[in-house]
Amino acid sequence: MHIGFIGLGNVGAKLAGSIQRNGLQITVRDLDRAAAQPLIEKGAAFGESAATMATECDVIITCLPSPAISAAVMEAPDGILDGMTPGTIWAEMSTTDEAEVKRIAEKVFVAGGQAADCPVSGGCHRAETGNIAIFAGCERSTFETLLPVLTTMGRRILHTGDLGTASVLKVMTNYLATANLLSLCEALSTSAAAGMDLATTYEAIRISSGNSFVHETESQVILNGSRDISFTMDLVLKDIGLFQQIADRAGVPLEINPLMIKIMQDGADRYGTREWSPNIIRRLEDACNISVVADGFPADLKDDEPEEPGYEIELNHRAQSEGLATKKNFNLSPDLRQ
Repeated sequence: MHIGFIGLGNVGAKLAGSIQRNGLQITVRDLDRAAAQPLIEKGAAFGESAATMATECDVIITCLPSPAISAAVMEAPDGILDGMTPGTIWAEMSTTDEAEVKRIAEKVFVAGGQAADCPVSGGCHRAETGNIAIFAGCERSTFETLLPVLTTMGRRILHTGDLGTASVLKVMTNYLATANLLSLCEALSTSAAAGMDLATTYEAIRISSGNSFVHETESQVILNGSRDISFTMDLVLKDIGLFQQIADRAGVPLEINPLMIKIMQDGADRYGTREWSPNIIRRLEDACNISVVADGFPADLKDDEPEEPGYEIELNHRAQSEGLATKKNFNLSPDLRQ
């Protein structure tokens, strides 16, 4: 199976690296050819155009910063749609709008292709090790064809239903992560202002009912002072903005998310749109004249879990009623490496 991968940013380069590491043939493309060089040096081909890649590859993956950029790569002259052939699968791994992915997918279907939205969740450190989670929204037959590729990039793969459902769930989970980040900023800042030892505060949260994935990852780089999770304020604003659009279309009168958008926009205005998102805590540090840092915390995140074969998360009728999931192990067959 020949994979095309367009978009080699913080997440995309790591996902493409996992595909390559697991033995699949891969052609890559990015506007910055230097971003592709490490993969090229390990044997990847460089795609001279998106259209050519779509013609030559069995699966064409896009992992891009915004819906507008993804649309341009798909629809521009010499874009993916110009080269789409019957049976080719377009896998949209960007965080995007469900309505937009459905709109473009209609053009893919007209060309005889298949489409899936496949956003990832878990952070860049897990993308690097192949342990990230992947949502996939598409026809079941498309999912089963795509699964051997997805399991090279991620550990837990969830078929979320029809096309677009994965994008809805992705921005929902990013909304929750942002809410957790902002509440942790308030908790850590208040603890610092109250004279608490911040290493002790971190541990108290970690062993308590207040613990979370965001605390165990982002709180560490906050306390280190680097605030580096390879995710910037403009990307947070994009994601929670997309979540707001979903709520607006569904007629849900959100109260927390509009406030979060206001807070994150203020942070972007003060510190720059490309500032690391955990540095939103600077608003409180500046307001209180405090420094929320402590010794002994890492400057960046590392996934300390070994890479494991990916598998599909399966919901059965009993598990659905009890909120549980089972897993279906999947091993890459040798013929897919060709």
